[in-house]
Amino acid sequence: MADCCTRKKLCYCLLLCFLVAGITGGAIGIHKWYHSGLNRWHGLGSTPDFQKIIQERCDTYPQQIWSYSRNRNCQEIKQAFMSAFISKDPCKATKEDYKPLIDLADSTVPCDKRVLWSKTKELAREYAKPRGLVTLEDTLLGSLADDLSWCGEPGSPDLNTWSCPDWKKDCRTNYLTVFWEVLSKRFAESACGTVQVVLDGSLENAFNEMSIFGRVEAPNLKPVVTLQAWLVHDPGKPPRDSCSGSSITKLKSILSERNVRFICRDNLSMMLRP
Repeated sequence: MADCCTRKKLCYCLLLCFLVAGITGGAIGIHKWYHSGLNRWHGLGSTPDFQKIIQERCDTYPQQIWSYSRNRNCQEIKQAFMSAFISKDPCKATKEDYKPLIDLADSTVPCDKRVLWSKTKELAREYAKPRGLVTLEDTLLGSLADDLSWCGEPGSPDLNTWSCPDWKKDCRTNYLTVFWEVLSKRFAESACGTVQVVLDGSLENAFNEMSIFGRVEAPNLKPVVTLQAWLVHDPGKPPRDSCSGSSITKLKSILSERNVRFICRDNLSMMLRP
């Protein structure tokens, strides 16, 4: 009788162990499956504390630039930003997704005070600031999103902090790329007078047709605009492109087709001197 009870206890223990092992293994498998899905993209995941950063940047947006913006409700702006992409397929972004956000937070920057750039963001801002000019990243929406990454997952209320689509390796219609394309197009097409652009002459092709400037901003400048290009060079390296180079010639041709006047300068010291 005692042996029978012992055998039963042993069977129950073994059954319990198999049950626990099965549940644990299943949970681990589901966890790995779930996160392998979140980690399937080739781009950086959503920036940690994304919502907090957006809120803080909106609350502290500089007063001197704020004068170009309407009164803003930062809580509503943050919510509109999140609603644009959260719970949606990260590869199916449209410009309409960002319309409520733009309607809330669009900036009215003087049309003749704009500086564009390609691969030269910090130099462009260094050039713009002492002259009272503005880059896209100085506008309210540009400043909120500068250097951040974001995407969601269909049906999920959370951001994907593991990975987000890369526009070259995964899909061009991702929420990060579409956001900057929408803002860049509006920034360029509403420009007037003389618009500045800062390009990197240390690259083999200072003008890249696949950059935001090349595929979005330059083709959307109005015919009444004059584009003033500055080619900057790394002082420690020989120049690889110039105003007479093939990539700048291509840029000039694109602008000529739109009747946009083009001026190009190779002088770094002249560019940095107010």
